[in-house]
Amino acid sequence: MPKQVLDIKDFLEITRRKDAKSARVKKNGEQYKFKVRCSRYLYTLVVNDRQKALKLKQSLPPALSVQEL
Repeated sequence: MPKQVLDIKDFLEITRRKDAKSARVKKNGEQYKFKVRCSRYLYTLVVNDRQKALKLKQSLPPALSVQEL
């Protein structure tokens, strides 16, 4: 089941959880979609600002495998 997260801080807390397995970053024009697979849900965050998206990509945990699409 997918769930959309609207706050960047909440999304970063989800990425630091133990059950977070992998992350994907999708780019559609100026829109970036960050998707994190956890044990129960697939959490999605949509960022429309390129600078915020690049900063968020750098602040993802290093233990999390990140795939760019």
